[in-house]
Amino acid sequence: MPQSFPKTTAQPSVAALTPQALEADEPLRRVDAPALLAFWHLLSLDAPTVAAVWTLAFAWAAGVRLPHWVPVLLALAAWSVYIGDRLLDARAGLRATAYHTLHARHLFHWRYRRVLLPLGVAAACAAAWLVLACMPAVARAPNSLLAVAALAYFSGVHSQRKLPRLVTKEFLVGVIFTAACALPTWWRMWAAHAASHAAMLWAPALYLAALAWLNCQAITHWEKEARSPGKSNILRWALLLSGAGVLLAILLTSTEPRAAALLAAATASALLLALLDTLRGRLTPLALRAAADLVLLTPALLLWARLPQ
Repeated sequence: MPQSFPKTTAQPSVAALTPQALEADEPLRRVDAPALLAFWHLLSLDAPTVAAVWTLAFAWAAGVRLPHWVPVLLALAAWSVYIGDRLLDARAGLRATAYHTLHARHLFHWRYRRVLLPLGVAAACAAAWLVLACMPAVARAPNSLLAVAALAYFSGVHSQRKLPRLVTKEFLVGVIFTAACALPTWWRMWAAHAASHAAMLWAPALYLAALAWLNCQAITHWEKEARSPGKSNILRWALLLSGAGVLLAILLTSTEPRAAALLAAATASALLLALLDTLRGRLTPLALRAAADLVLLTPALLLWARLPQ
């Protein structure tokens, strides 16, 4: 932990807790995030953007046209959850004087909590209104189960109880986030009696869940490494995941070209995470964290492509 705040001094104010102060003892890094990318991350707009893109990418791969409110609902729900998560993390870190757990996103949310908290509540209310006004009643049951799972995860992470050893936070994020993005397409395919065709989404869904896990795992490792350097397995996992993606894409190319294209785009994300891992010593923590989510947007390139069904 950086020694910017000696134990003999009073607890510093939030205004004094800047990323520069918390990272004062870290090695000098060269490249910072551009302002637009930094604010995209600091405002917690990264997760909603990825959620909307992945939701539309699953629908594109299956040849399903989603109503416009579906990606909006996912984006609003993700934004409200991430705002709440970062505010709770910031409060816990400040109360316990665990400054080493705080990063730029936590400090930003806490400093502007009087603006971000009402925005998060408004986003949650808007998402609830979309569910009641637009979602068919028959679709609410599976979505409610997913919401309960997300709430259980959220409560577990921010309670005093520890998660089971084999169930990590990164694993749960990957599974729940990807399931939320794939469910709207899956439900419409089952409702249209296209259950056999819906099976083609399993490979991209499992792969994107692994990619989301790798993203969270990389961020966790990079942020710990900034305080306590150690050996990284991120590059190895990223390359293994990339190889699996290439193989799956090749296997599906002849039968499911769109699913293969989605796998190829996700493979590009895995390769970019591998590149970020090799360049992590040349980027500021903020740039590295924002870039890790930015590379998950490669499926957006598919939404304008014209491929056979």
